[in-house]
Formats: sequence, structure tokens, C-alpha cells
Amino acid sequence: MSMASALSPFRFKPHSSSASASSPSTTKRRPVVILPGLGNNTGDYQKLEVTLREYGVPTVVAEVSRLDWFRNAAGLVDPNYWRGTLGPRPVLDWYFKRVDQAIREAKQLSQGGSLSLIGHSAGGWLARVYMEQFGFSHIALLLTLGTPHLPAPKGLPGVIDQTRGLLDYVEKYCSKAVYTPQLKYVCIAGRYIQGARIFGDSNFDIDPVVAIGTDQAISEVTIVNNKTNPTSVSTFRARLVGQGYKQVCGKADVWGDGVVPEVSAHLEGALNISLDGVYHSPVGSDDALRPWYGSPAIVEKWIHHLLN
Repeated sequence: MSMASALSPFRFKPHSSSASASSPSTTKRRPVVILPGLGNNTGDYQKLEVTLREYGVPTVVAEVSRLDWFRNAAGLVDPNYWRGTLGPRPVLDWYFKRVDQAIREAKQLSQGGSLSLIGHSAGGWLARVYMEQFGFSHIALLLTLGTPHLPAPKGLPGVIDQTRGLLDYVEKYCSKAVYTPQLKYVCIAGRYIQGARIFGDSNFDIDPVVAIGTDQAISEVTIVNNKTNPTSVSTFRARLVGQGYKQVCGKADVWGDGVVPEVSAHLEGALNISLDGVYHSPVGSDDALRPWYGSPAIVEKWIHHLLN
């Protein structure tokens, strides 16, 4: 049995205790570098940075502006873009330089110790490319938040690889996910809304679930029903979101965080976690009604991975 199979979620009755850390700590922690997602800038992660520091986690966010992402247009002149075989370099070298600068800063904070990386959305697979290209002996944890790790399936009608081959490169050349004492991959997916097919019956389930992982028994991921913030969806919205999911994983009627389907945000070999009611992006999120992965109440469910 693969580790991914072993980590398949199972339902469990709600309980009052939490496996996650519930209060900040003054103990010196491993520094964290946050890698922004596509279209996001450094400022989008300011609240997350503050939250992590409240837990005693020194945090550095890679310096990225929204305008920086237009640098990716350089890929349009690469014949591989049109063939769907685009590689991450040199198109994304600008991003890797920003990550390298942030990691150098975090290394000073670590005083020779190891680091953690948090990759949001595309920042998660870009972290994997960085680790492959620049080395990862100093990295103890890669935690991804709503990252589309898997390439879009080939040959399905209406499905276009929006990365133009970048995720094919990641799957082919980047190291496989592991969960070992030396290096831990933790992949977190959100279950904010279930998509629906554009045609046919709109039979979608809005019963939310929360998955909480523990390091004591990594062969299990507990799912806790959470009725405090049910997601209200319309048929039209579910079908619209479903078309976005289809471009990523080939299926529309699946759960996801509103942008990335749950199945694409998990990796075989990693500790895979799914969290109920979690929206994809800090942009447009609401900590109370539409929390994203970095909202304080959601951070509480995964912060223990940074504290160990």
C-alpha cells in the first residue's frame, strides 16, 4: 500500500479537543519562508506572517509584486510554450531569485539550523523546482497550501494545460514527496465548494468535513464534521467552479477550494490533509465567513507541523 493510500481520510465523530497547537510558544522555532502563489504579492501574506510570528515562528515572505508575474510572458516566445512542453527555467528564474534571497535571510535567522518552506498555490510546486535546482539539505519541511501538484490529464475534450507543460516537468524531474524525519512533505487541500458538470444533473454535496493530521500516527488522517460554517452554493456557481476544476484535474464534479481541486492538491508519499470550508486565496477571503489557508483559525489546524 502506498503512503497516499494509507493517508486516505476516514470519517470520525466530532470531538472537543484539537490535535493542533492552540497557543503561541516562546520556544525558538525553525524559520519559515513563504512562497507566494500565482498573481499574489508579498503583502497578501502579511496577516499570515503575523500569525506565525505569534506562534514564535520567524517568518520571511519572498518579495513578489503582482506586476512581477507579467515577466512570465517571456514564455510566449519560447516554442515549447506552444508545444505544451515548457520548462520552468529561464522563464521563472526571476521567481527563484526572490525565493533564494528570502531563504538566505531565513538562514541568518536559523543560525545554521534547518528551514521550513510554505508554498501557497503555484508557490508549492515552484518550491519543489527550487529544491531540485538549488538543493534542499537545509530544508526540513515543505508545507503546501492549495497547490496544484499534478499535471492536467491529456486527451480529454475541453481540457487545456494552462501551465503549458510546467507541471509535466515537475512530475518528471522533481523528487517525489516523502514524509521522513529528515524531510517532511505536508500537502493541505481545501474543501470549500464542490463543482458540478456544465450539463446534466447538479447532484453536489455541501456537507463539509475537516481533516486534521497528526505526526503521532501518520497512517491516519482524522476527519471531523464541522457544521459551524456551512458553504452555501448555487447551481450556477458550482458549474462555473467545476469548469475551473476540470481544467486542473479533468473532472468538474469534485471538491476543491474554489480554484484547485482537492485531488490535485495531494501528493503520493506526503502527509495529505483536507480542511473543510477553506478558500483558496487570501485575496477575497474573509476570516469569519470565507477563511483561506492562512486565516488564524485555519492556521491553528496545521501550525503543529511547523512547531515539531
